[in-house]
Amino acid sequence: MSRAAADIQADLPALACDCHTHVIGDASAYPMVAERHYTPGPASAAQLRRHLEQAGMTRVVIVQPSVYGTDNRCLLDALAEMGGRARGIAVIDAGFTPRQLQMLHDGGVRGVRVNLESAGLQDIGAAEQALAAVGAQVAGLGWHVQLYAAHGVIAALAPRLAALPCPVVLDHFAMAPWSPEAAAAITGLLRSGCVHLKLSAPYRLADRQDAARWAQALCQEVPSALLWGSDWPHTARAAGKAAHEVSPYRQIGARQLLDDLAQWLPTPGLRQAVLADNPDRLYWR
Repeated sequence: MSRAAADIQADLPALACDCHTHVIGDASAYPMVAERHYTPGPASAAQLRRHLEQAGMTRVVIVQPSVYGTDNRCLLDALAEMGGRARGIAVIDAGFTPRQLQMLHDGGVRGVRVNLESAGLQDIGAAEQALAAVGAQVAGLGWHVQLYAAHGVIAALAPRLAALPCPVVLDHFAMAPWSPEAAAAITGLLRSGCVHLKLSAPYRLADRQDAARWAQALCQEVPSALLWGSDWPHTARAAGKAAHEVSPYRQIGARQLLDDLAQWLPTPGLRQAVLADNPDRLYWR
């Protein structure tokens, strides 16, 4: 482990939270949807605990992966296994009843994911309708909407996001290539106080160095709107693999994650805000 990574690990806040992970269960117990776009291998709650220990994280947010559609059983079972240190982000549709949503809440769910990017969906009108519908479903529970979409889609939706009846969390640096113009637009959106952004999955940007530029700019302007996530176990659809063939995970260890943290969150105050205070407010209160 590099000196920077070791120093960061020794100086993480007491309630440091990894706000973006996935658990993938045994296929015989948790079948994946037929219309999935990739197939990941197993990634258990026990493996997640080892990841958290290596990264020095106390808390965790588990996000429902697209391969399970709206069947949240694997997510709920993982939350139960992780205990009070975990919260979940589910996937729902219009058919979920208030009773079903309350059961998810009782199981540790605190948000719902709208995933447009995995399917390449860029219909702005349809996206607006989906966000409005799901926001109305979950606002009464105190949940938020987590949006995974192309940057162009997020830019087009920006006037609507801050007006939703619940907070919004943008995945993976809002999938935005770095530019001063994009930084000004996203910073303005985050200043609304209703929208948050995850510093996560830098490999999903066109240029990985964009992540450092984004982190520096956003930490200077809107640290109260930021979260950090590892994106463990680092899913990917490997080149040449069919949707139903298992794609290997990206090989990213704790050292690389902590090196990123040392660069993105260089001060104790930033680490306290982004790793502990902001997640506590969004997921545990």
